[in-house]
Amino acid sequence: MFKVVFAAVTFLVAAAVLVMVILKTANPEPTHDAVKNKSSEKFASSEPATRILATQATAIADQPALTTDDPRVADMQWLPGGRFEMGALNTVPDEFPPHLVALDGFWMDTTEVTNQQFKEFVDATGYLTTAERPPELRSIQPDSQLANVQILPELNKPGSICSLQLSSRDDIDPQKGAYSWWQYVPGADWMHPEGAESTIEDRMDHPVVHVSWLDAKAYCDWAGKKLPTEAQWEFAARGKRSGAIYPWGDDLNPDGKWRHNIWQGEFPIQDTGEDGFTRTASVKSFPANDFGLYEITGNVWEWCADYYQPEYYAVSPSRNPPGPDSSYDPQDPGIIKRVQRGGSFMCSDQYCVGYRVSARMKGEEDTGAFHTGFRCIVTPDMLQKM
Repeated sequence: MFKVVFAAVTFLVAAAVLVMVILKTANPEPTHDAVKNKSSEKFASSEPATRILATQATAIADQPALTTDDPRVADMQWLPGGRFEMGALNTVPDEFPPHLVALDGFWMDTTEVTNQQFKEFVDATGYLTTAERPPELRSIQPDSQLANVQILPELNKPGSICSLQLSSRDDIDPQKGAYSWWQYVPGADWMHPEGAESTIEDRMDHPVVHVSWLDAKAYCDWAGKKLPTEAQWEFAARGKRSGAIYPWGDDLNPDGKWRHNIWQGEFPIQDTGEDGFTRTASVKSFPANDFGLYEITGNVWEWCADYYQPEYYAVSPSRNPPGPDSSYDPQDPGIIKRVQRGGSFMCSDQYCVGYRVSARMKGEEDTGAFHTGFRCIVTPDMLQKM
């Protein structure tokens, strides 16, 4: 029987967990070359339709911002409703097929939720995040074969997922793959990002991390907001730039300048910090996109409301798609997963290109990590509900 850390991981590598199961080989996102060359064979029969979609006009039909003095939207940007093309051609299968989506307008946080904002929530409610409580394996499907797994005694304590600093490629165990640098750290949580001895005292304007999907939803419920759907997130990230790879266009470094906080250097050995950061960046460290949203890619992965299913795009409704009504990840069929978007400071073009606006990722809904955060939205129909 192999060991895997089960109730604890999210995104970047299929899912590190905290229970006795099977230690899986990592399944990272493809590099840039892989994305460019990957053919979507499974949906080959729909290719003519996607060609038509790709040539259709996807201009945004701007809607005027609603006038309101509701304090919830004071630090948010109004995003007009309209049509856009979601997904991408010639990419990894779960980003295919590209399809037209129509959305109603909504407000979105201009930045990721910060440590200061999350502290206000905790101070007001006394809330304890999942990382501050012993693991409970809430992400296991009730009818799953994993229903009777047990947590390893040494990991049955509060904590979260962090990345180890490797000194050379010799530190990478070929059998463990990405688990050579990911590990469950007791004492790691939103107030202690790298473990019990670390602090956020000088990072109050950084995005909160080590928050699970459940934690993010609890914050939203308290704030009278909600998490964006995956469609709303991609619409927001594209910032009116239909078909672009990044929020600002197709050039990763326009004018030789970094536009978001990602990894530079040899992954996972050394992040040279050419963009100015080797961990999280304070919010508003990089230029906003055309919708006025900061760090919409890079910095930290952002939770979305949707359950994850890799083939959802093939059946997604065209207007305000809510996401599937249940979770299914063929890599971990017994685990409940939610969508994550935007990439993080751990994303490298050598390993993970999750900072593309079409890139999808998923994580166990009860698990956070040191590069997972979120931002919120408010829709017009919510204004009368508080």
